[in-house]
Amino acid sequence: MAYTRGTSTNIIVGAAALFVADTTLTSGTLPAFVSTESYRETLSDDVDFTNIGYTMNGLELQFQPDFGEVQVDQLLDVAKLYKQGMQVNLATAFAEATLENLLLALAYSNDELTGTKSTSAGQTLNLSAGDIGECPVERGIVAVGPGTGDCEDSAYVERVYAAYRALSIENVTVSAKRDEPSMFEVSFRLLPEDTSASYGKIVDRTWAPAS
Repeated sequence: MAYTRGTSTNIIVGAAALFVADTTLTSGTLPAFVSTESYRETLSDDVDFTNIGYTMNGLELQFQPDFGEVQVDQLLDVAKLYKQGMQVNLATAFAEATLENLLLALAYSNDELTGTKSTSAGQTLNLSAGDIGECPVERGIVAVGPGTGDCEDSAYVERVYAAYRALSIENVTVSAKRDEPSMFEVSFRLLPEDTSASYGKIVDRTWAPAS
């Protein structure tokens, strides 16, 4: 094979659309791909998914392996490394400071949000301290952004990031400042699902609109 400097179409630039499911996911419960539409449209038509809307600072997946060491007398360095743990985190910032997005950022149950903004009583998010033995709220997350590959005239490429079990575990700040937008920076800890022990999957796909 002849030498090439690289492939520019494999460079990804651009943000992703973020959707949160009301429940945890598995590979079998993800909505099926439709060859004639973007996965953003597929998720938008699914009542189990909520579109977060605008985000800031994009989407960041962080993989943190933990390795143990075996030291022996005859070496000044370690003789062997072995994997003993793993953490995966997903971080972003919700730029739309709605109570619905705050509920997701705080990992509250849907029951904590009542009313509607269009009424005189308004919409209320109950800032509950929780109770002993309360189960943490886990949700599924799917993001759809630019993918790798060469877009043809009649087709589009995209990358789908699916996290089966996500739990918000970091501090969430709610602010009202004169010179900064109100947004919710959120970090989700991803957990493996029971059957496959998988955190989720990343899919590069091509779709073509119906002619």
